[in-house]
Amino acid sequence: MTKKKSIILWIMSFVLMAVLVIYQRTTGPTYPKKVKIEINNAAYKFEMPRSHPGDGPEVLKLEVKDQSITGKVTYKRYKSFDNDTTVDMTFEAGFLSSSLPHQPKAGKIQYTVILSNNGKNYQLTEEPVVIRFRGDVPMWIIVFHLFFMFFTLTMAFRSTFEAMFKGDNLVNMALLTGICLFIGGMIFGPLMQWYAFDAFWTGWPFGHDMTDNKTLFGLVIWLIGVWRIKARPDQRWWMYIAMIGLLATYLIPHSVLGSEIDHTKIPK
Repeated sequence: MTKKKSIILWIMSFVLMAVLVIYQRTTGPTYPKKVKIEINNAAYKFEMPRSHPGDGPEVLKLEVKDQSITGKVTYKRYKSFDNDTTVDMTFEAGFLSSSLPHQPKAGKIQYTVILSNNGKNYQLTEEPVVIRFRGDVPMWIIVFHLFFMFFTLTMAFRSTFEAMFKGDNLVNMALLTGICLFIGGMIFGPLMQWYAFDAFWTGWPFGHDMTDNKTLFGLVIWLIGVWRIKARPDQRWWMYIAMIGLLATYLIPHSVLGSEIDHTKIPK
């Protein structure tokens, strides 16, 4: 393989990785829910938070220049027998604001925001928004986790291209991909879980956390692919199977079926 072709394939691998990262950032139950609404012929865009790190309450702030617009927030603990609590939002410096009470790690609150103007109500979301509370994760752990997971995906695409174009470095590239996935997903991933939810691993066989389970599945199928290619270099199609399996794990939105407290199962 020529140097020019290799550079082009690296660029393509990086671009494909970036596309999947953007997909991950726009899906999943923890990223802010974006809302567009029109009140009195004025368009408003809001972001409804669905994740709260650290201590203290979650402060909801909506930029609303029109002081005649009022708001209410109705909330209760998610998966509980609680009655709804409704509070008025306060207007200050161009923002309507309110707060949701802090919850223990993995605790969730479902909330609905309704704005009112000239006797008309505007419910911002059809269904209640669910926000999960978690502990603070040290930035260095987040950086290393993201670096290795992004590099894993880039290397996975590049390894697949190496198989397609019959390059000489397929085994080394595929092995490096597996090592990066192990470090990012099986070392720094559990460390993030520990700081966020006081648990290193909540996937199989201890739980049903989809993020943990998909990481384990992706690692296993990738290592099987590396093993078979190393044993039979001519069977490069194993790389395609491994890539399809890894892609499937990345296409599952992040934090689906993640850690949560089910208050309905806690004895009173």
